[in-house]
Amino acid sequence: MIKFENVNKWFGNYQALVDVNESVDKGDVVVVCGPSGSGKSTMIRTLNRLEPIHSGRIAIDGQDIHAHGLDVNTFRSRIGFVFQQFNLFPHLTALDNCTLAPIHLRGLSKAHAREQALSLLDRVGLAHKANAHPTELSGGQQQRVAIARALAMEPPLMLFDEPTSALDPEMVGEVLTVMKALARDGMTMVVVTHEMGFARDVADRVLFMDAGKVLERGEPHEFFNAPQHPRAQQFLSDIRSPFATV
Repeated sequence: MIKFENVNKWFGNYQALVDVNESVDKGDVVVVCGPSGSGKSTMIRTLNRLEPIHSGRIAIDGQDIHAHGLDVNTFRSRIGFVFQQFNLFPHLTALDNCTLAPIHLRGLSKAHAREQALSLLDRVGLAHKANAHPTELSGGQQQRVAIARALAMEPPLMLFDEPTSALDPEMVGEVLTVMKALARDGMTMVVVTHEMGFARDVADRVLFMDAGKVLERGEPHEFFNAPQHPRAQQFLSDIRSPFATV
C-alpha cells in the first residue's frame, strides 16, 4: 500500500531522511520508533505531503504522491492523520468537528454526517460528549475525538504522529485502547510512538530510526528480543533502564 524508494529530505544542510526504502502492506500496523530527532515524524509527514521530499519516490496504492499535478486536497482526504496536539476546532463541538469534513469534502448530507459522527464517537467511547467543546474535554478525550474525526473521512490509511506524547500518563491508555481496536479491525496504520508496549502488542513490524536512517526493521519479537544493530540495542537498553546512568 505504501512504498518508499530512496527517499531523501533535507532541512537546510541537515539531512532528515537518508535513502529510506520501506514498504507497508494493506492491513499492516507499522510502528516507527527511535530517539528524538531521528526522522520519525518527518518520515510520516511526507506520507500526506505535509513535508516535501527532495529526491526519491513515495507511492500509495501505486500513485506517486509527490508527482506534479496531484490534487493534494483530494489525496489528503483519503488519509487520516492524528497529531500530537489534537488540532480540534475549538469553536465547534465534538460532533461538529466530526461532521465538518464529511459534509464539505465528501458531500454527505448533514443528517448522514451526524449519524456517522455519533457512531464514531460511540466507537471511541465519547457519544455522551458529542455536544461538548474541546475546552470541556480532557486531553485523552480530545485525542479520541481527533481519531473519530479522522475516521469520519473513511480513510484506507491512518497515520499517527506521537498521538500520546502530549497526554498525562493516566490518559495514554484510553487512546491506545482505541488504536488497538482499529488495528484489530484491519486498519492500515503507521504509528510514530514512544509507547513500546503498544509496539510489542499491536505492531506487525517495527522500524527503528536514527539520524534519518532506518537502521533496523523486524517483527516485534525480533526487535525487542534480538535487535541486530548496535544503535537499536543501545536504544532498548536505555529505555529499559532509564535510571541506569543516574
